[in-house]
Amino acid sequence: MSTDTDFTALFPDEVVTNAHTRLVDAPGLGGKLALVTIDNGHDHTKPSTFGPGGLVALDRALDEAFAAEPAAIAVTGKPFVFAVGADLSGIGHLTKREHAHRIARTGHDVFRRLTESSIPTFAFVNGAALGGGLELALSCHYRTVSDNVGAVAFPECFLGLFPGWGGTQLLPNLIGADQAVTVILENALNQNKMLKSGKATEMGIFDVELESPDFLEESVRWATRVVNGEQSVRRAEIDRGRAWDDAVQRARQLVASKTHGASPAVDKAVELIDLARNNDLDEGYAAETEALADALMSDELRAGLYAFDLTQKRAKKPAGAPDKSLARDVNKVGVVGAGLMAGQLALLFARRLEVPVVLTDIDQERIDRGVAYVHGEIDKLAEKGRLSQDGVNRLKGLVTGSLDKAAFADADFVIEAVFEEMSVKQQVFGELEQHVSPEAVLATNTSSLSISEMASTLSHPERVVGFHFFNPVAVLPLLEIVRGKGTDDATLATAFAVGKKLKKSCVLVADAPAFVVNRLLTRFLGEVIASVDEGTPFEVADRALDPLGLPMSPMVLLQLVGPAIAQHVNETMHAAYPDRFGISENLQRFVEAGKTAVWTTDEAGNQIVDPEVAELWKQGDAPLSEEQVRDRALRALAEEARIMLDENVVLEAADLDLCMILGAGWPFWLGGITPYLDRSGYSELVNGRRFLEPGVASVATG
Repeated sequence: MSTDTDFTALFPDEVVTNAHTRLVDAPGLGGKLALVTIDNGHDHTKPSTFGPGGLVALDRALDEAFAAEPAAIAVTGKPFVFAVGADLSGIGHLTKREHAHRIARTGHDVFRRLTESSIPTFAFVNGAALGGGLELALSCHYRTVSDNVGAVAFPECFLGLFPGWGGTQLLPNLIGADQAVTVILENALNQNKMLKSGKATEMGIFDVELESPDFLEESVRWATRVVNGEQSVRRAEIDRGRAWDDAVQRARQLVASKTHGASPAVDKAVELIDLARNNDLDEGYAAETEALADALMSDELRAGLYAFDLTQKRAKKPAGAPDKSLARDVNKVGVVGAGLMAGQLALLFARRLEVPVVLTDIDQERIDRGVAYVHGEIDKLAEKGRLSQDGVNRLKGLVTGSLDKAAFADADFVIEAVFEEMSVKQQVFGELEQHVSPEAVLATNTSSLSISEMASTLSHPERVVGFHFFNPVAVLPLLEIVRGKGTDDATLATAFAVGKKLKKSCVLVADAPAFVVNRLLTRFLGEVIASVDEGTPFEVADRALDPLGLPMSPMVLLQLVGPAIAQHVNETMHAAYPDRFGISENLQRFVEAGKTAVWTTDEAGNQIVDPEVAELWKQGDAPLSEEQVRDRALRALAEEARIMLDENVVLEAADLDLCMILGAGWPFWLGGITPYLDRSGYSELVNGRRFLEPGVASVATG
């Protein structure tokens, strides 16, 4: 392969992953084993990746390995990491398709040397193997994996890409098309799910799982037995007929339900898996190369990388957070309320902070029920093997209940999760202030009410902060931390420190109605509901946003949030901004009737509008088309996002994007709300200007 400087210069900021070859004595092998170690020279906090320079380095190391004429060649990684794929940091520098094509082709050329070698080749996977790293392992004849590896995956489709260095061709022909669909598509599109070493071995991705303390030595011994014919390696028989057809059909249905055609590269992954049934690497790799060159130049990939960068960098260093040295220690937590949300909060605080957590409510029955819920969830964790019996006993001992708020006297952090009514919350905080120390943080999980108003009747309003979780608390990573007018830096710093210990991604938000996610979703959903009120059929309105590839349709979102909660937030927003947030009388009747869903199923199992809902929903005679509903909703989003930035609800547009990605499931391939609105032209159409400078959403790190 050419090693000219023009190629390595394509990614000027690449942290080059080097590869070193050494010859190892392997007793009984009948020759040397050439061991190629991939190492970017950093500790495990920066995993090894492959850019142009990394591919050149690996190619040179393979030259050395083959030149030594060893009995076997093996590839392994630095401690804790095998390799995590392509270096995505340079994608923004690619301006010509021919350069993208060269990177795609070179990855195939280098990895394929291991596949077509007449010398047996092995991958000793000692740590995370993601994307191109997994493709490198698949390119070898045999694979071992350490039993402590917890990250094996193809995350590409999550980012709006696809495995493009052999993954779509090699994996289906190793483990079958159906399991390949699971790894390449299903896992990636379900929040980038990772496989652990045991499951990956069970699926057939690896030939053997070996214990971690002596992994490398045991891998060499295993490889020796394979080369000598003493160790047989069984591979699954691949059905390239009906089973492959069924797998491809499942893939198409899965992708349609997840992306609605909004991510072309994910659709391409299905095509490539279908093509792999021919088991022709020349044909398959050529198709991957052409498709990857197109994908590397696409807006969707750059948007996905921008979103990935936000979740990996900005989310870990929240913009605007006070100096962490101001944070106070939290050695005990109080939770006011003992309902479902309060129980989820209590469990999270106990697990992550490992400090006593006390629940309180208006009567002992509610308290007992709340504590029982938490203890029951702890038992479920044990049943799943995620807690030992000692861990169960310790956690249960941390979570208790009390009718007397005096139990909070020594609490450092108290969070309320009571009824969403200002007077109720003010009363709760007033009672708490009689018991807690002046420095104790008082946090509210309100989804829309004013933090400043809530604190206005207190002697110490400076220690009140918004701490808005998203449901389910244990799953969704976003935590909106809301600064009231009087909130001081020490309180805010403590809130951010606690949020980090809870393993949440924290975003600083100003005290504005409904904060970020609920405000944008309420405006968005409000326009869709208004179109139904005016006469648009439910089916048309619900399909209108499908081309965006959102995680759920508007009416399903309404059902998930809960119509009563959605209406309450909308009333809050209408009171603040009556010109932009209307009140739907139909939705009010819907809530009063106790309805929770628009859809039901008929006797044949088809989705239909609930006849009772159709009866109570009084529609006008001005229906819109899907395109008109979508246009209306996107115009509203563009307007609201600009107003929020002008009001300084968040520091930058990137924070709006981060909130919607982590709190509302806004797809990575859309790259956040603001770059999507820029790209689709709505920013300039509605506001006369873009949210981001051209190219900002094209730069990210891998």
